[in-house]
Amino acid sequence: MHYVISTTWGPTDVTRAALPFVFAASALQAGDTVMMMLFHDAVTIAVDGTHQKMIPFGPPAKFAEVFSNVNAKVLVCKPCAEVRSISEDMLINSASFGGMSDLHQNISRADAKFINF
Repeated sequence: MHYVISTTWGPTDVTRAALPFVFAASALQAGDTVMMMLFHDAVTIAVDGTHQKMIPFGPPAKFAEVFSNVNAKVLVCKPCAEVRSISEDMLINSASFGGMSDLHQNISRADAKFINF
């Protein structure tokens, strides 16, 4: 199965921001692939050094587990990042800029399930 996850939650609500990463980590542990698209406040999670400082209240922090997994692709909404003065060179190595066409392409896969947080 290929899970396509979009999220808007970031450091303004760390616990909500953690939930899509917990789900993604669970899917990856089950042998599935994941494409995660970060929008709005969530784009800041991919800035190098940010997710290490985010400690959710309750759910475990699974940010690093997802970012480091070869079966996970994390895309950052380019316009959302640019309006926050985030450039692609500020992102962790495993994340890159993307857009709605990337989200659509992944959702269109026959084996894809779309989840929105």
